[in-house]
Amino acid sequence: MNDKVECDIRESLDKISSRMRREYNENLRELNLYVGQDRLLARLWLDDGITQMQICEHLKCEPPTVTNMVKSLEQNGFIYRKRDEQDARVMRIYLTDKGKELEKPVDFKWKQQQEKLLGSILPEERLILRELMKRIERNLF
Repeated sequence: MNDKVECDIRESLDKISSRMRREYNENLRELNLYVGQDRLLARLWLDDGITQMQICEHLKCEPPTVTNMVKSLEQNGFIYRKRDEQDARVMRIYLTDKGKELEKPVDFKWKQQQEKLLGSILPEERLILRELMKRIERNLF
């Protein structure tokens, strides 16, 4: 493969990633959230009351990053922290009612973003694209 094709692929991925992240962040701001915080909340929607370390592992983020997200989400009233009843050294993260109410609006914004990204791509093409993207991901991780 020639350098031009490979450069075009890299540039397209950079443009797509940057644009999608910027637009999705703008959409999340309407809900008083930032990109990344939605994924933290999504983890809690599946399994409320997990530890910050479990969140770090799920998000593949460093503890200080998760600590900042937790502080911000707590200040906005979406989550709260509570000591574990069996081990007081462990803090667990729980959704507030306000945090639970965000699930449908966040899901709606996510689906809007997906449709914008994939709208003109046929279902069979999406399967091929998914496989190619998974290969790229494995190359990096």
